[in-house]
Amino acid sequence: MLGKSPLAYVQDLRVQYQAGRGVTSAVDGVSFQVAPGETLGLVGESGCGKSTLSRALVRLLAPASGRILLRGEDTGRLDARGLADYRQSVQMIFQDPYASLNPRHTVQDILEAALRIHRVTGREERRRRITHILEAVGLPREALSRYPSEFSGGQRQRIGIARALVLRPALVICDEPVSALDVSVRAQILNLLVDLKAEFRLSYLFISHDLSVVHYLADRVLVMNAGRIVEEGPNATLWRDARHPYTRSL
Repeated sequence: MLGKSPLAYVQDLRVQYQAGRGVTSAVDGVSFQVAPGETLGLVGESGCGKSTLSRALVRLLAPASGRILLRGEDTGRLDARGLADYRQSVQMIFQDPYASLNPRHTVQDILEAALRIHRVTGREERRRRITHILEAVGLPREALSRYPSEFSGGQRQRIGIARALVLRPALVICDEPVSALDVSVRAQILNLLVDLKAEFRLSYLFISHDLSVVHYLADRVLVMNAGRIVEEGPNATLWRDARHPYTRSL
């Protein structure tokens, strides 16, 4: 996949925060690329900077320095309209399906709001997209009139996936998307993500501390420690021939 022009390219990215009187880099000079159709795994222990990196990629956090390019375009140079288009192309599936959905909105409201925010103004087009994505994630049409509290954890995560994919993104950042779910449900959601990737021709950045999940899904793997990428390689060989001591410790 690396022979293709990258869909996304991250170059020397740094994300900093204030720590007392000083500044700490939560993401410290990270570089990588994601090819079209690739699932890139990102692993590391809690606190290593994975979630900070994911939030910088969707521009919920502003990088201190470095570049994020999508299809060759530098996102740091985008105007407000261009940034809105970028955020439509790069969506996130969040870790907690309980906290990431507005409890006062029905599923219809949640999906409609995502489309309206991103200027999908035609009522028939919104209806068509919502019907399609609801079927794709395996929820009945009756779910549209119900509230998040009426669903199980796995069903709520399906709603979160639908909210991301209804915008037809190119890159989906999956930030620990099954870690809050019961073990019995995790395999269902992982298999759903595999099917959706093929159906919608997606690329994934799949973030997890669970190596077995990454091993199941990823084409390539990045290993992150203390804000830096310490090793990367093909999923099939990285774990057999890990070179960095931190990777071997995982």
